Parts: sequence; C-alpha cells; structure tokens
Amino acid sequence: MTTNAIEATGLVKVFGRNRAVDGVDLTVPTGSVYGVLGPNGAGKTTTIKMLATLLRPDGGSARVLGHDVVREPQAVRALIGVTGQYASVDEDMSATENLVLFGRLLGLSTRAARTKAVELLEEFGLSDAARRPLKQFSGGMRRRLDLAASLIARPPLIFLDEPTTGLDPRTRNQMWDTVRRLVAEGSTVLLTTQYLDEADQLADRIAVIDRGQVVAEGTADDLKRSVGAQALQVTVPTTTPPGGAPPADAAARALAAVTGHDAARTALGGPDADGSVRLTVPLESPDHVADVLLRLREDRVDILGLSLSRPSLDEVFLTLTGHTAEQQDPEAENPNETPKVQVPA
Repeated sequence: MTTNAIEATGLVKVFGRNRAVDGVDLTVPTGSVYGVLGPNGAGKTTTIKMLATLLRPDGGSARVLGHDVVREPQAVRALIGVTGQYASVDEDMSATENLVLFGRLLGLSTRAARTKAVELLEEFGLSDAARRPLKQFSGGMRRRLDLAASLIARPPLIFLDEPTTGLDPRTRNQMWDTVRRLVAEGSTVLLTTQYLDEADQLADRIAVIDRGQVVAEGTADDLKRSVGAQALQVTVPTTTPPGGAPPADAAARALAAVTGHDAARTALGGPDADGSVRLTVPLESPDHVADVLLRLREDRVDILGLSLSRPSLDEVFLTLTGHTAEQQDPEAENPNETPKVQVPA
C-alpha cells in the first residue's frame, strides 16, 4: 500500500485564457491532515475537483491512493468522500431522508441506510432535528449534515473544501474536533481553507497556494521559520506630508534597506478611524530594530507604532504573496465553474 494518499505533479487547469491551476505539486501522506491555504479564487477548489475526478486536468498527473485520476476514476471515487462549500442536499427532505437517500445511492439496503443515518445524526449532534426539512436548518447545521453525508461509507480519504466557511466560532470548533477524530480513526483529510488559524490548528503540513501555484509548503513551523525568526511590524499614517513621499512608500524603502526584504502591506483603520498602513517584514535578528528606527528617523518617516513578534501564518502569507488570505483574486479561478458539489463515495 502506498505511503502517500495523494501524489500530484504539475496539475494544470485552464478556463479560456485563465490558468486557474498552474502547475500544482502535492504530496499528502496517509493518516494526516494536509492543509491547502489560500484566498478565494486561488485555485484550491479547482485542484480538489481534479483530484476527486470531477474535472479532468489539462496537464500534469495525479494518483489518489495509488490510482490515476484520469485512467482509473471509478477506483478513485470508491475511496474518497468530498464535502464542498455548499451542501448538495434536498431542501424539502428531512435530515434523515437525505442521509438515507445517500446511503441507498451508495448501495446500502434501506435498513442499513437508516441505521447509518441515525448513527451519523447522533455523531454530529443533529438527532433533535432529524425530522426537520433542510430549509429550516441553520448554516452550521447544514455544514454538519454535509460532512455526515460524505462519511456514510467511511472513506479512507476525505476532501474538505472550506468546511467551516460562514460558521460561528462554536460550530467551527466542533468541526475541528470532528476532523481530528476522523484522522485518529485512520482517515486522511485534505482540507482547503482561507482561515490561517484553521490551518495552524489542524494541518500536519500546509501548502500555500496563490494564483494557481504552490508558493510554499511545509509544517506551520517550517513556514513561519522561512520568513525569519521574528516579524517586525511598523504602522505609519496614510497622510502624505507636504513635499514628502507617502509614509508607507518611505517606510518600505527604509525597511528593505535594513532587512533586505520587501514589506507586505495591510491597510488599517475604517470610516470612523484615521487611515493607517501596517508594514510587515521578517527579521533575522532583533538587533536590527534599532537600525530600522535610526533609518526611519533619518528618512523623516513618522510612525504610529512598532512591534516585534514571532511570525504567524498571517505574516507568512503576507510575505509570500503580498496580500492577505482573505483578499480575493477574481481572475484566478473561473467564475462560471459549476457549484461546489458533494460526492459521497
């Protein structure tokens, strides 16, 4: 048996003139949670669809649990479960009826499907709502039912495409506990997310994907170390002084001169607050803080604040891509793609 649940090399998917996925490599060990981190439109969902045989790659190759996704799609589908961003269930049917339907489609007898439905509803805390039609469910309840449906056959590999999008913190934590339990019971999980804390909490390894390409890969600690032992954040106003340069531009030049790194920028403030910009750079040595302050003073850059901390995944993503994980790149993925789907296999 292969030691890797997924082995993908150079995956490409093109929609018209847009390369939604542009040469993605992934290696996912069995029995682990592998996080694919990136903003909306980065290519995460398209990558999952190719690995789950829902889209045919335009280039590259991939094997899932030892089976080629193009040449052996039926074998792949028999070994995976896919939970998309939106529950593909019947709105007018009850939770029990939906799960029984999925069970029957998977070849279970009516009795076995009902037994499995009861077990899953209990496991996901939905027993009290078992007879309610889905149109009366909250968003969190729908997400839990969606995941339950993908687990009817207890597949060895589960794709979770942004499973906690739109959930409240309590329900998100419940979903995290479910993911941990699945892996403890022997499943492998590939999880896409735009929530940095989610990847930090769950993933054994993380691939950072942006504009269809993997820009970094490793454990959370590996990624944090890759951008420096510490992160320096300098906050400057947005108001340009008379005859001077914009403070953010001047501060960015000063930081680059001292640290050798380009600063990632984050706009701060809002309609009821003065605007400001936070610049973040990796810092190999805290001794450089004094050098930065001296350079900022020499360049007459007013600062509103300065802090030094161990990098978070937020800083990692900003440094690697120049923008936050929440910022959407509308050109990165095909806006006319089919809706997120679920294949309980």
